[in-house]
Amino acid sequence: MNTQYSIEIIPFSIELSDVVKTLNYEWLEKYFKVEKGDVISLSNPQTEIIDKGGFIYFAKRNAEIIGTVSLLKKSDTIFELGKMAVTKKAQGIGIGKILLEHSITVAKEKNIEKLVLYSNTKLASAIHLYKKYGFTEIELESGLYERANIKMEKLI
Repeated sequence: MNTQYSIEIIPFSIELSDVVKTLNYEWLEKYFKVEKGDVISLSNPQTEIIDKGGFIYFAKRNAEIIGTVSLLKKSDTIFELGKMAVTKKAQGIGIGKILLEHSITVAKEKNIEKLVLYSNTKLASAIHLYKKYGFTEIELESGLYERANIKMEKLI
């Protein structure tokens, strides 16, 4: 993978709150719709993700933020891999893979036992990536995200 520039993974800071929203709205509006839960969590990432024990990371190339991922706390040992987005102009160069690998590393460091995620089979390249990294399909409960038609988990 030649990304032409080195990619740096940086943690959330309050100054980057709007970037989480912008990157996620970009893909949500392209493929689905922004749901009420998205508006709440993406408008208040500090309160809705960080203050609840979660983590947000960004992929930075030079001075530009080109991707993001969140680990949302479900319990002390289970986190949801979510809010992963890569800006359109940086897609196809492995940024999602870098963010996913970083998330798995953080999960190991934090003694998280399981990562879960919700997605849609329409996003074939994302599903392929998750499977490549050991996520397996499990039963999907109803009601969390309208757009989700698949739930996956990975034991860490």
